[in-house]
Amino acid sequence: MSGATERGERRRAFRVAYDGRPYYGFQRQPTVPTVEDALLDAVRALGLADDGSLPPGYAAAGRTDAGVSALAQTVGFRCPEWCSPAALNSRLPADVRAWARADAPEDFHATHDAIRREYTYDLYAPAVDDGRAAAALARLCGEHDFHNLTPDEEGTVRTLEGSLTRDGDFLVFTLSSSGFVRQQVRRVVSLVHAVGEGAPLSAVERILVPGTVPGEEGVPPAAAEALVLTDVAYADLAFTVDREAAERSRTLFEERALDGRIRARVAGRIRDGLRSAD
Repeated sequence: MSGATERGERRRAFRVAYDGRPYYGFQRQPTVPTVEDALLDAVRALGLADDGSLPPGYAAAGRTDAGVSALAQTVGFRCPEWCSPAALNSRLPADVRAWARADAPEDFHATHDAIRREYTYDLYAPAVDDGRAAAALARLCGEHDFHNLTPDEEGTVRTLEGSLTRDGDFLVFTLSSSGFVRQQVRRVVSLVHAVGEGAPLSAVERILVPGTVPGEEGVPPAAAEALVLTDVAYADLAFTVDREAAERSRTLFEERALDGRIRARVAGRIRDGLRSAD
């Protein structure tokens, strides 16, 4: 029996949640903090890879942009049995948390084997016409060439599924696809928002034409901070939640949610005071 087998070493996948606001995206960069840097630092601190190298078979499901958060980012690599979500969390910063694990086939690749990715966007839109917004999103769903909604220049044909729900002053977008091109979700949100605020539905048709829409007439991406990668699906993986790691992670994110509510109340009090000073 090999040493690797004795240690229970095999390919595994991990679910990772993170608050993306302090980071310059997921993917490693040489001079700024990223989520992937934090993950790889933790893996190396646990002795699973040498400095400057990747653990065997390492890959991630997606490359979220700067400021984008995740509930279910998925990373896979070869590691021993003891490498649990709790073990990773012991070396991760508080805003990056592993919470579930799955044993994976030896040829598993977290990027290429994903069959569906889902993003959720909370758009502050108290004055938007929900019917017009829903009509715009419906027109964008299905298979299209989204070359006018991304800086990418090739591989831009995608099949989009989506829905909208109203939650008070917010419109909640749920968008899914086997894969997204860069900034596609945020530009879809921006375009739907524009139609909901009164732009003609023909604006969607103009974006979907084969030709290139000039940059000054294009669709800017919506703010990154309201976007969350909420699911990545795989055909043959069964994730087991690490209950202790998940509970501690919930507590940490609840503290962050409370801090956000407190900050909002403080900002609101200052705003109201300035109004009364007029």
